[in-house]
Amino acid sequence: MASAAEQLASSLNLGVLSKATELKKRLWFTLGALIVYRIGSYVPVPGVDAAVMGEMLRQHGGGILGMFDMFTGGALGRMTVFALNIMPYISASIIVQLMTAAIPAWETLKKEGESGRKKLNQYTRYLTLGIAIVQAYGIAVGLEGIRGSSGAAVVDPGVMFRLSCVITLVGGTMFLMWLGEQVTARGVGNGISLIIFAGIVANLPSAFIATLELGRTGALSTFFIIFFLAAALAVIMLVVFVERAQRRIPVQYPKRQVGNRMMGGENTHLPLKLNTSGVIPPIFASSLLLLPATVAGFATDGTADTWLQWIANQLAHGRPAYMLLYMALIIFFAFFYTAVVFNPVETADNLKKYGGFVAGIRPGANTAEYFDRVLTRLTAVGALYLCVVCLIPELLISNYGVPFYFGGTSLLIIVTVTMDTVAQVQSHLFQHQYEGLIKKARLGGKGARMR
Repeated sequence: MASAAEQLASSLNLGVLSKATELKKRLWFTLGALIVYRIGSYVPVPGVDAAVMGEMLRQHGGGILGMFDMFTGGALGRMTVFALNIMPYISASIIVQLMTAAIPAWETLKKEGESGRKKLNQYTRYLTLGIAIVQAYGIAVGLEGIRGSSGAAVVDPGVMFRLSCVITLVGGTMFLMWLGEQVTARGVGNGISLIIFAGIVANLPSAFIATLELGRTGALSTFFIIFFLAAALAVIMLVVFVERAQRRIPVQYPKRQVGNRMMGGENTHLPLKLNTSGVIPPIFASSLLLLPATVAGFATDGTADTWLQWIANQLAHGRPAYMLLYMALIIFFAFFYTAVVFNPVETADNLKKYGGFVAGIRPGANTAEYFDRVLTRLTAVGALYLCVVCLIPELLISNYGVPFYFGGTSLLIIVTVTMDTVAQVQSHLFQHQYEGLIKKARLGGKGARMR
């Protein structure tokens, strides 16, 4: 009997080890996908002089194009196949979520579960293709009008160049969309967020060196650099604190008799995060700001005072129009995305269905109103926190020329995505340990019965 128990124990250890191997495979798959993404960000678009593109971006990099280049991990400045990055997919996701709330048929699809979610995802892919084609064509036309000190950016402009540029950029975006979905399904973490995360982190060392170079040349004082780095550390600490903060609403379940047993009578809580929307509002807001300004920024060559140039100037970092529009979009998406992911009426109905209730609140409509009131206050504080984290560093960046990679939006994305990914890894580990403990408990019970 002892040998049988030892065989069962060894099989148990092999089972836990296989689970750990599965997690390793997921981690290696995620790392490999990110490496593929970084390699692709260095593959140039045919027919474009990268030196002229880099010169243009240095001249106009203080505005919206600099921020776009930050999200693409430098792919825009090098004009590579991933120059559009994943931004068309984010824009398409925004539109689909807005349409889901406005079109009853799409709202019904959302409630159908997995099948409805697959259809909405398919609509998002089609819309991503359309947005990518429009943006790629705008970039192709804008590239033909760019000239630098060494000549034109496009070696052989014309219809064939526009066609090849559109196919290349759209293909790069669709590949990144597929790669992000594969990471989400077969890797660890959210694939789309990790792609943006990888682009920002990859250029952090060069941004840090550029900041130190500004201090060496005297453009920035040593005291300011120390203060700015300390402020970046304070922003990271604030993000970690707020992202973990939550309001716990106590929920009670009354006792009920099932056969000869008394069931229920538990006291638990419903956690509501202070920032339910996470990093989505800044990303969505930045994406919408990039959408109309991409073509305008490329068309701005300083030779004519056109309305496109006026738009690009107004959307530069630190300008009042940019700051107000950015703040308004962050607040809007904070409330909108919170309303998408948390439905007070549905949550109250589920509590009522299973006999749960909030102390002092009547189940049903009153509970839904209570949830809505609490969530509105939390979202207001969370939106204010996002505005402070994202806008104050942007003012410092626009006034002192510090790289975008130390801005609030980039730090928020880095910290939030890191926390979410680590949480998923811990969830996998806890799940494996929990399964192992259950098997050990069953094994112990069988051994006792054998004795």
